[in-house]
Amino acid sequence: MPEAGGRKKGEALTYFLEGKRIYLREVRPSDVNERYYRWMNDPEITRFLESRFAPNAIENLRDYVAGKLGDRDNLFLAIVLKEEDRHIGNIKLGPIQWIHRLADIGLLIGEKDCWGKGYATEAIQLVSDYAFNVLNLHKVAAGCYGPNEGSARAFQKAGFVVEGVRKEQFYSNGSYVDDILLGLIRPDWNQGKRATG
Repeated sequence: MPEAGGRKKGEALTYFLEGKRIYLREVRPSDVNERYYRWMNDPEITRFLESRFAPNAIENLRDYVAGKLGDRDNLFLAIVLKEEDRHIGNIKLGPIQWIHRLADIGLLIGEKDCWGKGYATEAIQLVSDYAFNVLNLHKVAAGCYGPNEGSARAFQKAGFVVEGVRKEQFYSNGSYVDDILLGLIRPDWNQGKRATG
């Protein structure tokens, strides 16, 4: 029987990346449970995701997760609270463009009681550091709907800057909204780390 963090009883914790309050590990098919299914079919949680336009069957979610295991161009990680070993969301680095040394970052905090507590920013920082200092990427980028102020704020707190706005790019909740483009390059990341470290 899987425990809260998707582990089986007695299975050791496996950190891929470790922060102060969270750790990141691969998303496992065993993570796709009723709670995960609820996240992906809750209109409030998915209101800024492209996946919201079709119902997400649990089998399709499991297939998606299984397909990401071992994918060298997409790093798909669970965001887990260290204290409770509780899976609260996911973060993805990818697709990775190895020639240009850049990748997109996307994330979802599925547990509503964890919104606005800085977990997204911490996850973005962990993945950005890995992208720059382990994968030797030059840039990470992200995009979000204009009304998704929480996401834009999380990326900016992690050091990203707004690089542009695509006006009325998406149709959302009965009107067209802007696409906010954010980015972070390795020299700026390293300079920020030196300034705070």
